[in-house]
Amino acid sequence: MVFRPRDLADRMAARRMPDDGFLRETFILPRAEARTTARDFFTRFPKAAYMSEVESWRELPGGDIEFTMRRLGSAD
Repeated sequence: MVFRPRDLADRMAARRMPDDGFLRETFILPRAEARTTARDFFTRFPKAAYMSEVESWRELPGGDIEFTMRRLGSAD
């Protein structure tokens, strides 16, 4: 069985995307815009109906914030 780099990339990508019914969006924005975007996300998809949350976040070396928002897709 011969493995190509593409095979490894496909396997790794499949592991990163859990099949748990949530829809995820990742953003990379300056701090002020990140806050505004997160607030808008919670306004559009309230936690009570969509189980919305900030799944993960980190500050990048340039000062930008990378964050992933998730919500239930079944509530659409």
